[in-house]
Amino acid sequence: MAETSMQDLIHGIGSGDIVPYLGAGALSGVVNLETGEPIPADSDSLILAMNNGKPMSPRLMYEFPRAAMDIELKRGRSAVNRFLDTLYGNTRWSASPLHAWLAAIGTHYVIDINRDSQLQQCYADRPHTLIRGISRIAGTDYRFRIHHYDGERYSDQEIPQEAVDRSLPILFKPMGSPLPDATYIASDADYVDYISELMGGFAIPGFVKAYRQGKQYLFLGLRMTRDTERMVLSDMIYGASRPAGWALIPEPNDKERRFCQRLNIEIIEADVSDLMAAAAHIPIQTVAARSLQNGQTVAPSA
Repeated sequence: MAETSMQDLIHGIGSGDIVPYLGAGALSGVVNLETGEPIPADSDSLILAMNNGKPMSPRLMYEFPRAAMDIELKRGRSAVNRFLDTLYGNTRWSASPLHAWLAAIGTHYVIDINRDSQLQQCYADRPHTLIRGISRIAGTDYRFRIHHYDGERYSDQEIPQEAVDRSLPILFKPMGSPLPDATYIASDADYVDYISELMGGFAIPGFVKAYRQGKQYLFLGLRMTRDTERMVLSDMIYGASRPAGWALIPEPNDKERRFCQRLNIEIIEADVSDLMAAAAHIPIQTVAARSLQNGQTVAPSA
């Protein structure tokens, strides 16, 4: 894709018209600060990490939720959660340039389907609203939790939708994260419950449903080959403009092309590194100015 078009995407993110949607590849380059090993983020690497580096059967290797369901059936749901806590909550990882850039330009709304805390850490210098998916829980019709971050810490209690300050950045992590307390969508059973309520309209807060109308999306680091991720995506972008957005996919396969065509998503045969290379030629202040023009708050860069 021509660099000018990349620039249009960058400025669209800055203005808030284009919403970044982060997949596993958004964490490319993030490594364990002690061992130098890359962070497990995609399906295969998560399965291997969960199974002590050993492959599981081909049926279970197909998709992380399927493998997590097998572990849950054998050792309990808590075993999967402990693995994710250790991986994303108790291990020190290097910083992600993409996440830091999104925070630096003042991106108002980000959807991140990874379970790590990189995005939250990058927004830790300013107040924001955190939304995380939940599943298989009694006592509520909803499948999300909302926490307010005041610039120093998250609220001890969840806040109701009506109490959300809509001027603050929104970090939507549908698959959960370890902060401020651990909650995850991981196994097949989690996804069945979450996606059912997502399709029914109970997994997205009302203020997000209103805000997302007419938005476009830039899918970063997301291979659109897994059914669970495709189902989540379809409902998360409901009400999008036309085209619904753009997907940076190097060497897309036929399945990805058909899916994107059906959802009116244009494929760009590029990767996150290409976006960051283009962004390096545009001063952060220039992109951030668009956020300010649209009423978004930009925290000063460190």
